[in-house]
Amino acid sequence: MTTEPMGYAAFVKLVLDALETTGLEYMIGGAVAVWAWGEPRATQDLDVVVNIPLQQVVQLSAELEKRGMLVPADVMLDTILEDRADLPINAIHGESGFKAELFPLRAGDELRQSALSRRRLVDLGPELGEIYLHSPEDLILYKLWYFSQSRQSKHLRDITSIMLSMANELDVAYIEDWAGRKGLSTLWREMLARLRS
Repeated sequence: MTTEPMGYAAFVKLVLDALETTGLEYMIGGAVAVWAWGEPRATQDLDVVVNIPLQQVVQLSAELEKRGMLVPADVMLDTILEDRADLPINAIHGESGFKAELFPLRAGDELRQSALSRRRLVDLGPELGEIYLHSPEDLILYKLWYFSQSRQSKHLRDITSIMLSMANELDVAYIEDWAGRKGLSTLWREMLARLRS
């Protein structure tokens, strides 16, 4: 008797079940959030911002392990306490190979704190149901930042799809404020000019 391989939606629900069982605040970014605010694109990874109090690290590690993702608590703690880079905790599902990148909310990260306070509960249909996502504005800001670091064109495509899809619903003043604070104003203006042309 053969069992069907786990699909991506089932993996997302597995990760979120571990987070919700642990009682942690989260929001999903990356391709899943782009599905909601822009257009679908393929992905094998799940990007999640998580507020992980240090006293809940051991519990989260145990909940992930129950679901086939071995992330030792000491590795998780080392990543959370690393403040020199925006490193995620990688939770790889052994059976399917899908990966969740858990970005811990770190002290002093004002943009991520703002984004978490503005997260949106969105119904993504029968496969995923209601889940918390980055707001479209915060997703645009992170995509701008990632593009400034990597120059990967997928981030520009994602921003374009969000802006075309959301049109007049975006809080442009919020984006402009944070773009200025993060040194992304020139890139943001270039993005606007590109859309107008």
